[in-house]
Amino acid sequence: MIGMMDKAFLRILLVCTIVVFTVTTISACQQEKEEPDDWEHRHNSYQPPEQVMDSIGVKPGMIIAEVGAGRGRYVVHMARRVGESGKVYANDIDEEKLEYLGFRCKRDSIYNVVTVLGEVTDPLLPPGELDMVYMINTYHHLEKPAELMKNIIPSLKPDGVLVIIEHDPVKYPAAGSHSTSQEVLFEQADEAGYELVRVQTFLSRDNINIFRPQKIIEHRNEHN
Repeated sequence: MIGMMDKAFLRILLVCTIVVFTVTTISACQQEKEEPDDWEHRHNSYQPPEQVMDSIGVKPGMIIAEVGAGRGRYVVHMARRVGESGKVYANDIDEEKLEYLGFRCKRDSIYNVVTVLGEVTDPLLPPGELDMVYMINTYHHLEKPAELMKNIIPSLKPDGVLVIIEHDPVKYPAAGSHSTSQEVLFEQADEAGYELVRVQTFLSRDNINIFRPQKIIEHRNEHN
């Protein structure tokens, strides 16, 4: 009798395990298929686009680029801010995401966005055209960050800047591998030929790091 009860219990336990696994899998699939606007609303609540754009100096008429633009969570806000006289290059290495972004811009009547399918170490941005290049929660995904940052420099105007918005493991430990310490980021930026201009720390989970190529700062110092 006890043996039969044990077997029955094991069968019930197995069924429960299968149910939990199935529900978890379905939930994960639903998250992957979640409408971008729903997903973005949550993320924008702790990375408010308007506040971030104000802090980094995005203005009408600017020509900027996002490296790792994905489906365009921030691109659409940047495009509206720079206006018809400006332009946003949306770079990614995921062609499918860029295709969605193209559809999204068409759907929302945004005509100043150009998608750019880049390479792992080269975003393939237009030379000498950009006032700003930015990344948001992309840096920790880069396979060779210093090399990629180095290949951004030719695309910047003389006063152009690189903005890296990244989870800080000190401020947001739950981010785990989806974050980068300030020490590592600064070291790799220096290796790539950048100098830190300033850091904005008002976001609850992230730091906003603004860099400029060292040669630009050195050139300015020579004339001061």
